[in-house]
Amino acid sequence: MIRAGRLKAGDLVALVSPSGASEAGRVASTVSALEGWGLRVRLGEHAGGRHLFFAGTDEERLGDLNTALRDPEVRGVFCLRGGYGMQRIVDRVDFGAVRDDPKVVIGFSDITALHVALWREVGLATVHGPTAGQFERGPASLTVRAARHAVTSGEPVTVVADGGEPTSGVRVEGVAEGDLLGGNLAMLATTVGTRHALETDGAILLLEDVDEEPYRVDRMLVHLRRAGWFDGLRGVALGQFTNCVDRNPNYPPVVEVLREQLTTLGVPVLGGLPIGHGDEQVAVGLGVRARLDTEAGTLVVDPAVK
Repeated sequence: MIRAGRLKAGDLVALVSPSGASEAGRVASTVSALEGWGLRVRLGEHAGGRHLFFAGTDEERLGDLNTALRDPEVRGVFCLRGGYGMQRIVDRVDFGAVRDDPKVVIGFSDITALHVALWREVGLATVHGPTAGQFERGPASLTVRAARHAVTSGEPVTVVADGGEPTSGVRVEGVAEGDLLGGNLAMLATTVGTRHALETDGAILLLEDVDEEPYRVDRMLVHLRRAGWFDGLRGVALGQFTNCVDRNPNYPPVVEVLREQLTTLGVPVLGGLPIGHGDEQVAVGLGVRARLDTEAGTLVVDPAVK
C-alpha cells in the first residue's frame, strides 16, 4: 500500500472532471474552499467543459487527468463531479506516473472506478470524499471539514453511525478489522469481470449508492455475492442509499433489501454511516486499515495520507 503525502499550505492541487460536467458555481465554490485551506488551485483545461454526458470528450478528460498525475508540482487531484464517464477512460490512466509520484486523489460516486483502478494497479490509498457539488455546503459543513481532515491530517478518521440515516437499521453485531475497500455499489458491480475488480478477502467493504430502485440494489448485491466478493469478507460498512425508492407501494424499501442480503453473511455489518450522497458525508481513506465496531457504532479508518 502506498500513501501520498498530506496536503499542506502552498501545495498545488488540480481540479479535474474525468466524468460528468460541473456547473460553474460549484467549481467556484470548490476553488474558494481549497484556497481557504491555503492551497493553490489549478483548473484542468476541460474542467468546465461539456460533451454529451461528460465534461469533455474521452481524450480531453483523460488528458486533464493524466496531465495532473504527471505534473510533479501537483500534490493533489480533486475530482469535480461523479455522474458517468470514468469507466470509459480508466484503462488509459497513467498508472506509471502514479507509481513514480503518488498524489492525493479524492472523489466519490462514479470516481469509484478510479479508486479501485488505482488500488488494483498501484496499491494507492485514495480518499472517498466530496466532489464539487458538496463543497458549496460551505467551510463550516461536516462535509468540507471532514474532507480537509482526510487530505491534510495524518490522524485517523472516526465515522459515527447516525440513527437518523435510513440504513441505520441494518446491523449485525461484532467487531471487524481489515482494509477498507469499496464505494459506490453500481460502479463496483460494473468492475466484475475486469482487471480492476476488487479482491475483498480480509477486507471491510464500504457500500453506498443513489437513485437506484431497490430491486436494482438487490440485483447488484446478488451479482457481487455470485462473483465471490463476500467470501472471506471481514465486515460491511454501510453508507447512504439516497433516493433509492420504488414508486410501487407493494415493493419493499431499500433498507429491507440491504437487511436481507447483508445480515446473512456471517460478518459484522454497521449501517447508518454518513458516507455517500446524503446531506452531509464524511471523507474516509480507501485501501487503508479500518476497524468497525457495531457496539460503539463507529468505523475508525487509518489516514490515507502520510
